[in-house]
Amino acid sequence: MLSEKSIGLQDIQIVTSIEQLNDHLKLSRNSGKSIGFVPTMGALHDGHISLINQSTKFCDITVSSIYVNPTQFNNPDDLKKYPRTIDEDIQMLQEANCNIVYIPKESEIYPGGLKTIDYDIGALADVMEGSFRPGHFQGMVTVVKTLFEIVKPTHAFFGEKDFQQLAIIRKLVHDFQLSIDVIGCTIIRESNGLAMSSRNQRLSEEDRLRCGLIYETISKIPQLMKTMSVSEVKVHIANIINDSGFLKLDYFELADSADLSIIENWSQSDNIRAFIAVYCKEIRLIDNIQVSS
Repeated sequence: MLSEKSIGLQDIQIVTSIEQLNDHLKLSRNSGKSIGFVPTMGALHDGHISLINQSTKFCDITVSSIYVNPTQFNNPDDLKKYPRTIDEDIQMLQEANCNIVYIPKESEIYPGGLKTIDYDIGALADVMEGSFRPGHFQGMVTVVKTLFEIVKPTHAFFGEKDFQQLAIIRKLVHDFQLSIDVIGCTIIRESNGLAMSSRNQRLSEEDRLRCGLIYETISKIPQLMKTMSVSEVKVHIANIINDSGFLKLDYFELADSADLSIIENWSQSDNIRAFIAVYCKEIRLIDNIQVSS
């Protein structure tokens, strides 16, 4: 069980090799201190910082990594255009009292070249992001497992915006018997409800405001459930998004929160979550909310 601790502003240590990281963490590991870890791909925002805040609140040492992982991008253009803001990222981590930022070289993450691990994710990867972004989760679990083995954290913090990713990481930790407590943290939203994402930086100011429609739309689902079937809700949501004139639906699904199995009628589960992915021009945005529990 995590217990809250207090801290003061301190300098951040920037490391670029496993050897440097081990030097900084050796004493903490040997003395049994808790090590919180927040892996990122940079382009940080308040959602990332909320994860850092959770770690610094409950763990003795907080480590964050910045690495844009090429194997989890199924679209090469998306990888090329992914925002890279390393100086601003480090400043934000410093202000959030992160102790160490690890910025690895590709050769440390993929010493044998860009190859993913042979790991059967199972049914969790067969739906939603798994079916619409082939190879994405295989690349994700490869880099997360590698970073877990390098950092050796006691706790790892992930945002619920990537809810399917969070479920897969929990399975990964279980299957490989890693001694890591995976903590899911609440989605942080912009003032219009848009889920914070590094990709939001690529939106124009006008589109960023208009994309509040995504959250506005899915927020109505608990009310719609009272009078509509699952299939009717799906058609209704799709029509709102596609008729907006600036959004295009990639997918909308209702799934059981525990195993992510797709729901076809409301009686199938007492714990339902809505998942959505849309395009605003070429920029892909995802979100999810709990609709029954």
